[in-house]
Amino acid sequence: MTGGRLLRGIGVSPGVAIGPARIVDWELPEVEARTVPAGEVQAEVSRLHGAISEVRALMESLRARTEVRAGPEEAKIFDAQIMMLEDQEFLGQVEKLIQENQLTAERAFEFKALEMRIRWGQSPNPQLRQRTADISGISISVLKILTGHPVDDVLHRPDGRPLVVFTRQLTPGLTVQFEREHVAGFASDEGTQVAHAAILARSMGIPCVMGLVGGVDRIQDMTEVLLDGTRGTVLLDPTPSEIDAALERERRRRVLDEELEASLYQPAVTLDGTAVTLRGNLDLPEDLESALHHGAEGIGLLRTEFLLLGRTELPSEDEQAQFFQRVAERFTGRTVIVRSYDLGGDKFPAAFRSDYEANPFLGWRAIRVCLDHPQIFRTQIRAILRARLHGDAQLLLPLVTQVEEVERTRELVVESADALRREGIPAAETLPLGVMIETPAAALLVDQIAERSDFLSVGTNDLTQYTLAVDRGNARLAGRFTPLHPAVVRMLRDVVEVANTSGCHLSVCGEMASEPISAFLLLGLGYRVLSVAPKVLPLVRWFVRQVDLRLAQDVASVVVRKATARDIIATLEEAVGKQIDPLLLDVGRLPGDRGEATLRAQI
Repeated sequence: MTGGRLLRGIGVSPGVAIGPARIVDWELPEVEARTVPAGEVQAEVSRLHGAISEVRALMESLRARTEVRAGPEEAKIFDAQIMMLEDQEFLGQVEKLIQENQLTAERAFEFKALEMRIRWGQSPNPQLRQRTADISGISISVLKILTGHPVDDVLHRPDGRPLVVFTRQLTPGLTVQFEREHVAGFASDEGTQVAHAAILARSMGIPCVMGLVGGVDRIQDMTEVLLDGTRGTVLLDPTPSEIDAALERERRRRVLDEELEASLYQPAVTLDGTAVTLRGNLDLPEDLESALHHGAEGIGLLRTEFLLLGRTELPSEDEQAQFFQRVAERFTGRTVIVRSYDLGGDKFPAAFRSDYEANPFLGWRAIRVCLDHPQIFRTQIRAILRARLHGDAQLLLPLVTQVEEVERTRELVVESADALRREGIPAAETLPLGVMIETPAAALLVDQIAERSDFLSVGTNDLTQYTLAVDRGNARLAGRFTPLHPAVVRMLRDVVEVANTSGCHLSVCGEMASEPISAFLLLGLGYRVLSVAPKVLPLVRWFVRQVDLRLAQDVASVVVRKATARDIIATLEEAVGKQIDPLLLDVGRLPGDRGEATLRAQI
């Protein structure tokens, strides 16, 4: 019995770490509330810039160290922090506070940084919320310099066993300051899978658990701990038998890693010979190489919002066409599905302003924005038509709730193709048009939508969110967000039945396809095309090759009649456990996945 010895969080970097806990007080130093004489104001401004320059040099050093230890892509994490230090608008506000109120440099900087941290922390944009850790890291370093504290002596290097480092908030700068041989693992009260520090920990191969709310206060310095970065747990004062069990799980995880690597380029075929197509989801251009490396059979979801991030103007038709063409050419002979701008909700970049909405996720977003701004939509459609000359590029519409939205888009495609032809610009004459089934309205109208579409793609994240009326980003409701809810499962069954009857091509591009147990259900229901994050492709391919499709179909027919998610999960677990070592399945649930479903917590 572990009782109160077990702390639960989020596993963000796999592996097991055993050793004494070290509490690292990497927090903002106390800043005295005082002013300076008018004659010293300019000296305070100079002190501010001196500290900024010193921290910028530190960030450059950490960036270089990260490039060596984790790779060039991971090193780019520090670019965002360096940009913060070069933000003239922010620094100008700090200077103004010093000059107008005669505050010390540290007091003015602390005030404006706190203001920014609160604003970002309350933002509906999850990417912006995640960057609050970057602000904290920069603030701590700047304020330590301004208050005369050392910024790099965060851990006395031990001569003995590696330590498991605990902190309230793990920042990228703090993560890379530790030598691998001195640190067995990381744990923090705050943070999630997509935190920059979590990405670095994974790249460095250091087990890490985040989201241990109140965990630091429950641990005494040098307490023996067992941290499991795969399961997201920390066990205090583990017994020898508990350590042995954890090491056995870790051994099996490594065995699974080897099996995944071995099956990287093997076909995704079930035990009875049924082929399953595995495509990749692309969020950013750099995901392209990862998708190719992991054997993606095309792109099932190419998100286009990145084209707008960090910009004050919209991308041109040529810029979009060149990027879509590059992706299409890299996947010659394979399908590349480009999703139109899914703006709105938490995604309104500077280049595209929107009025305040009380409930933006049910407001002006996705296809509604595109159709209300046809000039912007036409530019993207024209770019995809041009790219289609170089590969099988197709257009996917998000958040459809009316057949009129599909019909109007078809009209825009025809108009755009005609305009390109009149202008003498080489482009395809037609463009396959698909619809994301991610609202209850679309699921219920799927027969009508299928008649007007060339293909369908089920977005299980939003379909679950809107069907259950549960915000998938709300931690308090995490236990209620599951795509294995009976209502969602029945919708999935109805969609695949309509697609099979109508002959409309069908795929799943939501996170549900990334979870082995959920993927087992999808295969049993009749889905044969799954699109997942590139790094999850090896796991899904390996799993597909273990599946007895006839068993999956039998189980699916039983599951759709279940009344609760708990019953559905239990039925699926029992069936999958007959084919696969349950422990292997457990370690196969990769930490760090972007999956927002909370199936793991429920299991």
